[in-house]
Amino acid sequence: MSKFTFASWNVNGIRAISRKGFYEWLDDHRPDFLGIQETKISADQLVDELSAPPGYTSYWSHAEKRGYSGVALFVREKPISVSQSIGNPKFDTEGRTLVADYGDFVLMTIYYPNGKMSPERLQYKLDFYNAFLEFAEGLRKQGKKLIICGDFNTAHKEIDLDSPKRNVGISGFLPVEREWMDKFVSHGYTDTFRVVNAEPKNYTWWHVMTGARKRNVGWRIDYFFLTPDLLKQLDHASIESHVMGSDHCPVTLTLNV
Repeated sequence: MSKFTFASWNVNGIRAISRKGFYEWLDDHRPDFLGIQETKISADQLVDELSAPPGYTSYWSHAEKRGYSGVALFVREKPISVSQSIGNPKFDTEGRTLVADYGDFVLMTIYYPNGKMSPERLQYKLDFYNAFLEFAEGLRKQGKKLIICGDFNTAHKEIDLDSPKRNVGISGFLPVEREWMDKFVSHGYTDTFRVVNAEPKNYTWWHVMTGARKRNVGWRIDYFFLTPDLLKQLDHASIESHVMGSDHCPVTLTLNV
């Protein structure tokens, strides 16, 4: 059995964060697997200095819209296969998904939609959630063990944001979004951070314009989830709130696989 380290980080622009110490952080921490969300880069902008850090192979999914969305995986060991789809073409144009099959497990990095812009985008988010769950359950029926990381764009419980009462009508903490999170968990997916830490004031995103990070007025919307067949392998999970460079911070997972 080997110990593997995983990290997930919404970088809010890979080119911007590359100038703010991202690759130095990567070189210092050397996770075996890193899922990145909101890369905001197109394929023709992806130069080697961004896509080929020493010791890693990278995989990218780009949105058709330039400067929007996008996810990536940096891995030290190549997977058997990588897909950019959750099986529904409706959700394949925004670069939100990478699914890496390692045989022993399937690793997904996903940037779930934000529903704040309009009722239509909220519905798109909910539809994405449901399509993702259907896809994940299909993989489980094939006997796959799942590691799911990313920016879910929803704080699940009141403990997961600073001002729950004030935000109950805001997308990201709407009852309908939290009900989906409840449904997701009811299927056996485990929020790994809450296995090891039940304390409040642990957040992964802070509003930039209000200086919320200095006051730790934040939301926990970035997660690692495991299927039950991997839960015994859980060694540790953390929120690296001291790591700067984005309006989100990295979250990490250590597994004995």
